[in-house]
Amino acid sequence: MLANAELAQDFNRLNQQHKELVSALLDLVNIPPVRVEVEATPEGNFRGFDGGKFYLVDSGSISARYRGRTVYFLEEGDMLLPDIAGLGNRDIAVFYGSEAGASLYSYPALEFMQRVFSDPAAIKLWTRLLITYAGMMLRLTAARTHEDSQATPGFEMFEAGEIIIRQGERADYVFNLSSGSAEVLVDDVIVGRIGEGEIFGAMAALTHADRSATVRAETPCAVVKVPKEQFTDLIKSNPATIHSLLIDMANSIVNLNEQLVGLRSNTRKPQI
Repeated sequence: MLANAELAQDFNRLNQQHKELVSALLDLVNIPPVRVEVEATPEGNFRGFDGGKFYLVDSGSISARYRGRTVYFLEEGDMLLPDIAGLGNRDIAVFYGSEAGASLYSYPALEFMQRVFSDPAAIKLWTRLLITYAGMMLRLTAARTHEDSQATPGFEMFEAGEIIIRQGERADYVFNLSSGSAEVLVDDVIVGRIGEGEIFGAMAALTHADRSATVRAETPCAVVKVPKEQFTDLIKSNPATIHSLLIDMANSIVNLNEQLVGLRSNTRKPQI
């Protein structure tokens, strides 16, 4: 995605990550695409796209225009989703076009999502893709916001040993670990680990409680931060997020149980 605005380097990192997630998801879903050729339509041609399909840009670029203004360009490797294709009302529709034409691959949206929901690995990729996309949109919005308006950060890098979440702090964000690994500590005791792609910090954010544990970067980590209000909306509109959360929470419980078993084994006195 190319933005029609000046954006920081973190947008480029998210953009690259988004493309990698799209590629991985398409490989996992494995639906043969249908090639679609787009003629040059500089002003946009909203009705030229089928709302029942997903599209992947294979070559060229697609512009997204809203109320007569180009907001961003989709380039090779970017996905055009039907839920952002706008409405039938021209006054509030998003129009898509191409300055010089483009080639797309189309996928049936219904079959695509059926395959996603039938595979836990695909659900996890889909959830990460949506969270990464939300982070990109947040930066686009922030780039067009007046300087005196407070912009919410949504992407951070942490070096090994740095604290991502601190026990006892207020829970304002839900996190997705894009890359790296992190340790979970309670009262400075390691009780678990977080791997790449896992969502964490959701329980405290959803229950309005303070953080019950500290999360510390074990290796260099890239983290997407989603405000808890936006995450709540994402859960309501996307059941796959709930499924991914349940998987990550179940893994956390298993890790915690293993830690407890290990502690009990170490504290047993040898029989003499």
